[in-house]
Amino acid sequence: MKFICDTERCIDCNGCVTACKNEHELPWGVNRRRVVTIGDGAPGEHYMSVACMHCTDAPCMAVCPVDCFYHTEDGIVLHDKDLCIGCGYCSVACPFGAPQFPQSGAFNHRGKMDKCTFCAGGPEPDTSEAEFKKYGRNRIAEGKLPVCAEQCGTKALLGGDANAIATIYERRVETRGYGPELWGWDIAYKPRNGKPIENKGDGPRVNQMPGAYQNNPRELPT
Repeated sequence: MKFICDTERCIDCNGCVTACKNEHELPWGVNRRRVVTIGDGAPGEHYMSVACMHCTDAPCMAVCPVDCFYHTEDGIVLHDKDLCIGCGYCSVACPFGAPQFPQSGAFNHRGKMDKCTFCAGGPEPDTSEAEFKKYGRNRIAEGKLPVCAEQCGTKALLGGDANAIATIYERRVETRGYGPELWGWDIAYKPRNGKPIENKGDGPRVNQMPGAYQNNPRELPT
């Protein structure tokens, strides 16, 4: 189970952040997911929704001195708050800044680490009250996908089986075009040889021309 964020679709609405906080009733100061800006203020500015990426070879697991992190059968990285000692090593090791200290109170405090659970709860019995109190709702046990991905209005954020979402993203890239100068809204949605995108007309795309890219000041997307 993995996440993929399509930066060509993310519009910085923070709907995924709000959905996560609401679904798991997270306390003030805890954001398991956040949206970061890439190239702030520059042409081609993009946004990316970031949380725990549930790495196959997770650095947080490698540095935890009490081994509170573990993989589920689906490859989701979870942690046991009863074992966590709040040393913060995982926060330093994680390239995505996923594990974090809760920041409650005027001067904050160091306590158990908190992180994205892929809406899969924790080591407590599935859908139990104890599990919800510590880790939030277990949507995976209910047969659902993470709420952040389901609530994404532009379907920029994909979450689920790694092979399935990789196939979806591959089709999107193939539709848009290729190369650093041949991408953007016009590449993704303009007709191909006069036919709608969903029909996938034969031959090269009419908009795959040198200079026809999203950030060309002479042809900005509307």
